[in-house]
Amino acid sequence: MPNPNHPKKGQSTRVEPIRRLEDVESIKKLLSDNPRDFLLFTMGVNNGFRVGDLLRLRVKQVRHLKPGDEITVKESKTGKLNTLMINKTTHKALKKYVEEVQPEDDDYLFYSRRTKQALTIGTVNAMVKRWCRAINLQGNYGAHTLRKTFGYIQRTKYGVGFEVLADRFNHASPATTMAYLGITRKEVSTVLMNEI
Repeated sequence: MPNPNHPKKGQSTRVEPIRRLEDVESIKKLLSDNPRDFLLFTMGVNNGFRVGDLLRLRVKQVRHLKPGDEITVKESKTGKLNTLMINKTTHKALKKYVEEVQPEDDDYLFYSRRTKQALTIGTVNAMVKRWCRAINLQGNYGAHTLRKTFGYIQRTKYGVGFEVLADRFNHASPATTMAYLGITRKEVSTVLMNEI
């Protein structure tokens, strides 16, 4: 029987953002005893980076960063430069990880305990699915969920516009970002009820 989450050749399966902050907090609570996974989730939903780019990070690139510090990373997919910034939440998770795991400078930030190599996108995909199932989230989730959650929460909680998010994601246009974040017809219709 074919796997419904595995797309046919030439097609893609869309994963969803985590739409509620309570669910983000539930996953953080679930991961609180696992510094690596907690940092991966926290960094993913706070930066909007592709997981593949997070997985290429080395400990020495981020070990000494403080809140507000940033580094420039070349995106593997687009070849464009993008900024990874550390906010207070990410810094706290990073500090805990460095203190508890005590990784070497040349280690990948997110490495497999078994092989010491960087985690793969497939592994992270399975991890995110497992985390979302553990808190009873319905829907299709995966590695890209972290990036999409960043965009969705920035838009809905903080009112960040699609133009800014398109720039952050290195998308060609705000329309691409709208489609990427899965803007539903219902959300568009709700705007029509706003009174001026």
